[in-house]
Amino acid sequence: MSSEIGEDRGVPRTPLDRAPTIRDVAAVAGVSRAAVSKVLRDAYGVSPAMRTRVTAAMAELNYRPRVAARAMRGRTFTIGVELPDISNQFFTRILHGAIDALSDTPYQVVVAPAEEGSRRGLKAIEALVDRQVDGVIAVAPPIGARGIEPIAASTPVVMFGRHDPAESHDSITADDLRGATLAIDHLLALGHERIAHLTLLDITEAEESPHGHRLRTYGRAMRARDAYDDALILRSDDGQDVAYAAVRDALAAGLDATALFAAHDELAIGALRAITEAGVSLAVVGYDDVPIASHPALGLTSVHQPGEAMGARAAELLLERIAGRTEARHEVFTPELRVRTSTFPPT
Repeated sequence: MSSEIGEDRGVPRTPLDRAPTIRDVAAVAGVSRAAVSKVLRDAYGVSPAMRTRVTAAMAELNYRPRVAARAMRGRTFTIGVELPDISNQFFTRILHGAIDALSDTPYQVVVAPAEEGSRRGLKAIEALVDRQVDGVIAVAPPIGARGIEPIAASTPVVMFGRHDPAESHDSITADDLRGATLAIDHLLALGHERIAHLTLLDITEAEESPHGHRLRTYGRAMRARDAYDDALILRSDDGQDVAYAAVRDALAAGLDATALFAAHDELAIGALRAITEAGVSLAVVGYDDVPIASHPALGLTSVHQPGEAMGARAAELLLERIAGRTEARHEVFTPELRVRTSTFPPT
């Protein structure tokens, strides 16, 4: 029998209630820790069969090389940024902020767009980690804090746009409850009583995501005024074109509203197109305050988030993590309402 086989026995197989170690990988693969180390280091003399067994065990355990092991190999001086939508102007502002914060450092940014599907974002993050980036900024991945923990156990992570912080990583968010309250209070102050909300598919009030917080705030405000109506909650996939279609269809079906609060500006811009084409009077508030929102031809009232400052701070926190800080930090930015011509009293 090969000397590489099984000196590490008796370790529980998956699922584990902790981050897996080389010892766990060796036990599942039926090899020694030294053999696993050889595969990780891509050492000379590792047979294809051995590599296949160890790789399969790593996949089963969701194992990632630990930070200490990565440090022994040396840093790559790359920072990975996972983006859920590269066409969204707010996400590009975050990216620019991170790049600017790293401009005087030896670090370069690698961007991974998120894939579609139920594991949206996770596959892109895993791809960055497998390419041995020194840290990851994960922008609004729906997997949440628990889903990112196995990765954060081995690679420094800053989670952007999630409200469920954990001790395994840092997080950057804006106060979405306050931001949504600003939008709704503005419409109420103008005299609107029938306010629709345009959000994404499958978002619920219980979610600790930005859209979940905005939907929750809307729901509470409408229920407090006995004005909540399921028919006023419109849903769309991400993007201007699908938002346009959702609002167009709602208007054609007789949407009984005088104002609309969109969960972000891309949705709001699509909604404005549908409203203009339909020739109806409907006040619109967006969220994020992307650069085009202030264009005079659009004049979109929006809740401003300082995307560049938030992206820069995410990069700074990640560098601190890479340098050795282990305690989690969770920072919240304060949004502001920017009023423009897309909002007005009901006619």
